[in-house]
Parts: sequence; C-alpha cells; structure tokens
Amino acid sequence: MRHSTAIIHPNAQLAADVEVGAYSIIGEHVEIGAGTVIGPHVVINGHTRIGQHNRIFQFCSLGEIPQDKKYTNEPTRLEIGDHNTIRECCTFNIGTVQDVGVTRLGNHNWIMAYVHVAHDCQVGDHTILANCTQLAGHVTIGDHAILGGFTGVHQFVKVGAHVITGVSTVLLQDLPPYVLASGNPSVPHGINSEGLKRRGFSSAAIMAIKRAYKTLYKSGLSLEDAKAAIQSQLQAHAELQLLVDFLAATSRGIIR
Repeated sequence: MRHSTAIIHPNAQLAADVEVGAYSIIGEHVEIGAGTVIGPHVVINGHTRIGQHNRIFQFCSLGEIPQDKKYTNEPTRLEIGDHNTIRECCTFNIGTVQDVGVTRLGNHNWIMAYVHVAHDCQVGDHTILANCTQLAGHVTIGDHAILGGFTGVHQFVKVGAHVITGVSTVLLQDLPPYVLASGNPSVPHGINSEGLKRRGFSSAAIMAIKRAYKTLYKSGLSLEDAKAAIQSQLQAHAELQLLVDFLAATSRGIIR
C-alpha cells in the first residue's frame, strides 16, 4: 500500500488503507482519509486535509505555500473533500490570512491535468476543470460548473453553478449560473441547456432559465433593471433563486 521509497512524516495522519506511491512525500501537518490513493511522485505539504476515496495522480503538488508576496508563513490551509479525481501535474496552494485562510475543493470533482487552484479559491461539488484550467487567487466556482481546457479565471471572479466555458475562455468578470460562455474576453452564448437536462431540470424550468437569460442579455435593460425583472419571475420558478442570489452578490460585474 505504501511504497518503500515514499517519505511520510511521522506526525502525518493517514487512514490505515491509504495508498502512497513511489517517491511521494507527505508532510507533517497532512491528514488523509480512508480509501484515498496517492500516486507516485506526489508532494503534499502544509496544513492539508484530504477526505475519503480520492485518487491523486503523479506529479501533483498539493498544499504548497501560495504564490503571493504577502504570505509570511501563516498556518493557512488546504481542504479537499471526498471522491475527487485529481489528474497529473495539478497544483493547489493553501490560503492566505487576507481571505478566509483556506483553499477548498468540495466533493465528486473531476480535475484534469495541469490545473492550478490558487490560494483562497473555493471550488464546489461535481465540477469538471479540464486540462490546463487556471484559477487565480480568491476565485469561487459553483457546483456542477464545467470549465473547458485552458480556461483562465481572473482573481476574485465568481463562477456560477451549472455553467460551461469553451476552450481558452478568459473570465475577467463574474459568470452567472446556467450560462455558456467562451472567448477572450469571454462573452455569453446562451444557457447550458444540455447540462441542465442531464441533471434532471424540467422543460418548464429550462424555459424559465432561458427567459431569464434573455432578460439579462437580450432585452436591452440595464443590469439593475434586468435584476428586478428576473426577481419578478422568481415566484413561479424557484430555479431562478440561484441566479437572483448570484446577481445580488456580484462585486466585479458580470460578463455582458
């Protein structure tokens, strides 16, 4: 289960069945839950907690200090949930005291090769981050988001649930829930209808989301007027609450 060449600090807390591959290094403050498999040549440092039944492939670096010049060795954290797949050469950094102090990855996420998750990012559940997706510091990713290969997300940007981005998309402002986006800089191209169908959204709910999208992007209304109009549609369609709450909380503005 644990290769003889792996270096595991005696104070690290690993469940009895955790597998650790050849030449991997596990630091002093690392906790790893049952059923997790660590591949060869993986380095896990810092105050890092990894949950159950994750699979982490070779050459990943998890829990290293943030790429932030303000960082001065504060004991910030990286937390990874359960049932995640983290493919080759991914880099996840711990948080900073300028934010919540924790970088988080939720549950059931599919993280492809060469993905970077910077300090203080908050990634939800059931996301797909395709190859070479790059998240700058303080980014938030909602549940069921799919970011296409080479997507780049600017610091402090919020990405809503159920979105999808095309290859090489650059997000400089917030991306509302349900929206399909692509380009550099990114622009909206409708809603993620196919993804919503696969997740069991009813035809009526999808039509309501399409109507809200047209209100937001096709009506010619200002953002504030569009928000008020979508709020008026909410009573008949609870699925719009996610969009209403997101628009109320945005601080960088949304892609338009």
